[in-house]
Amino acid sequence: MLKLSALEQPGVFGKTVWVDLSAGSVRSVEETPGYHRRFLGGAGAAVYQLLRSLRPGTDALAPENVLVFAPGLLAGTQSPATPRYVACGRSPLTGALGKSESSGYWGPELKRAGVGVLGVIGRAAEPSYLLVTADGVEIRSALRIWGLTTGDAEEIIKDEVGDPRVRVAIIGPGGENRVRYAGIASDLTHFNGRNGLGAVMGSKNLKAVAVCGSSRLEVHDRERIKDIARSAARLCREHPLSRMLHEDGTPAGVEITNAGGALATRNWQNATFEAADKIGGTVLNGQYLVKRDGCYACPVMCKRVVAVDGEKIRVEQRYGGPEYETLVAFGSNCGVADFEAIAKANELCNMYTLDTISTGMCISFAMACFQAGIIGREDTGGLDVRFGDSDIVLTLIEQIAHRKGFGDLLAEGSVRAAAALGRGADAHVLAVKGQELPFQDPRVKTGLGLQFALAPNGADHWFAQHDPLYGTETSPGVAALAPLGLLGPVSPLDIGPAKVRAIRQTSVLNSLYDCLGVCIFGAVARSMTSINSYVDLVSAATGWETSLWELMHAGERALAMSRVFNVREGFGPAADTLPSLFFTPFADGPLAGQNALDPDRFADAVRLYYEMSGWDSVTGMPTPGKMAELGLDEAFA
Repeated sequence: MLKLSALEQPGVFGKTVWVDLSAGSVRSVEETPGYHRRFLGGAGAAVYQLLRSLRPGTDALAPENVLVFAPGLLAGTQSPATPRYVACGRSPLTGALGKSESSGYWGPELKRAGVGVLGVIGRAAEPSYLLVTADGVEIRSALRIWGLTTGDAEEIIKDEVGDPRVRVAIIGPGGENRVRYAGIASDLTHFNGRNGLGAVMGSKNLKAVAVCGSSRLEVHDRERIKDIARSAARLCREHPLSRMLHEDGTPAGVEITNAGGALATRNWQNATFEAADKIGGTVLNGQYLVKRDGCYACPVMCKRVVAVDGEKIRVEQRYGGPEYETLVAFGSNCGVADFEAIAKANELCNMYTLDTISTGMCISFAMACFQAGIIGREDTGGLDVRFGDSDIVLTLIEQIAHRKGFGDLLAEGSVRAAAALGRGADAHVLAVKGQELPFQDPRVKTGLGLQFALAPNGADHWFAQHDPLYGTETSPGVAALAPLGLLGPVSPLDIGPAKVRAIRQTSVLNSLYDCLGVCIFGAVARSMTSINSYVDLVSAATGWETSLWELMHAGERALAMSRVFNVREGFGPAADTLPSLFFTPFADGPLAGQNALDPDRFADAVRLYYEMSGWDSVTGMPTPGKMAELGLDEAFA
C-alpha cells in the first residue's frame, strides 16, 4: 500500500493530488499564485487540469485519459445547497468533453480530507480502489469486489476501512465492462450519470474512491455562512419552487409535461402518453414513497426514496428512487405503464452504474428500429423488442450492463449502434454530439434547444436555466435573475435576441454554479438561494473581497476552457445543432401540427450566442481577445 504524507488541516481550497495507477504512485502539487481565484473549484479547476494534462486525440478508454474529481469551492463549508463535485475526462460516449456533476456527501467529504482536486491517470495492473483520508491516499486491491454491484461492493469497502463515516464513489459492472454511458455512483443514490465517466474508471481498473475526512473545513467567517444557511432554510419553506421540490420532487413533472403535450413517448414518436398518471409523481408519492432524502447542507430534501415489495418485483430503498428523467426514460419513452418495473429499472441502473437517460434512449431506439422492421429477432438474439414490454426493458438493462447478446451493441450508445446496423437506423437516433437527449422538448422551451446544441458535453438540460422559470411576469425567476441584467420575462417560445441573451447569461451563471458546487435545485432561478448570496458566501469562505462580476468571469472562464477542449478534439460549429425532429411539428396531443422550430431562426440564434460569447464563427474557438480578457492566453500558450 502506498501513501501520500498526511494532508494539512483541510481548508476551503484543498490540495491538488495526482494518482498514477500504472506506476502505483501518489503525489501532491502546489498550484501557482492566483490559481484558486481564477478557477475557484469544481468545473473550473477540473477542466483546467484536464486541458493541462491530457494530450489531444487521446482515446477515452486508454490509460492515458485523465480523470479528474473536483468538489466545488463551497462544498463542505455548510453553505446551503452547495454539495456538488464534478468528474471530468474525455468522454467515451461522445469523444468530446466528459463532464458530469453529482450531489450528495462525497464531494464535501473529499474536501474534509484535504483534497480540492483528485486527478487519476494510468491503469492499475489489477482491480484497485483508492482510500482518501486526512492521513493520505492509499491504493488498495479491489480483487474481492470487482464484478459486484455497487451496494454489495460498498458494504465490503466500509467493512475493510472500518469507519462508518466513509463515503464511496463507485462503479458497478456497467463501468467495469466499459459501457460507453456508464456512470459513477456515490452513496448508491447520487450519480455522475452522463458522458460515460464510469467507463473511464473501468478502463483504469479503478472500482471506487472511498473518502473519509477528519474535521470541518477552516473558513474565513463561519458565522456569516451560518446566517445565510439559516435564511435559506427559512426561505425554502416559503419559496413556491423549492417547496414543491420538497413536497413532490421532480416526478411531478411527468403529469405536468404530459398535460402540456410534450412528454417524450415511444422514442419521441408521440408527445402524450395515455398512462402518464400510472408512472408519475402521483403514484410514486402516493403508493411507493418511503421517505424524502437530501444532500449535504441542503434544506430542500428533494430526493425520493421508494421501495417495492411485489409478487414479481422487489426494489430496495437503499438505491433511492427514480427522478423525472428516469420515469420518462423507461416509462413513456419505452411505452411502459408499469411503475414497479420502472422502479426496478432504476434500481438495476444504480446497481450497475448505467446512465438512466442514455440507457432508456438506447432501448427506445432499438424498439423504434424493431417497429420499423429495420431489425428483427435475428438481430436481437430472439428478443421481441417492442414498445410497452417492461420485461424486455429489464432484460436489455441486464444485457447492456454485462455486454451480453444484443445488449453489447446497445452498450456502444445509439449513434454507434445505428452506424453498425445501417439500414436507415440512424433515422431513429436522437442525440447531440453523440449523447442521447434528456426528456425536455425544445418545441415548448426553445432555450432548451440552445442548451442541447451548445453544451460542450452533448445534450444537457441544465447548461442554462429553463425557459418557464422566467417566462411570465409572475415567474419567480424574473426578479431572481435581475442581478444579471435580465429585467423582464421572455416567452418560452421566443427564439430571438432576448432568449439568446437569457441563455447566454444563465449558461455563465450555471457554469459558475458548477465551479462553486451549487445545486440548481437550491438556487435561483430554480429555487430559493439568491445569486448575491453566493457572492457573500465566497467572501465568507475565502476572505476575498469579491463581486458578482469577478465570479461570473470565473464561470465564463470555465465555459471558454470547455470550448477550447472540444475544438481541439474536433468539435466545431457543425456539432452545435439539433436532431431534425425538433424542426417538425408535434405529431399528436394538444399541440398536434404546431410548434416546429424554424431551422434558419435557430441557426441565427446559435450564431448570436457565439457573438455574445466571443467565439469565432468559423472555428468555434474563443477569439484571442476573449482568451486575453479571461486571462487564458498565457495559461494555454
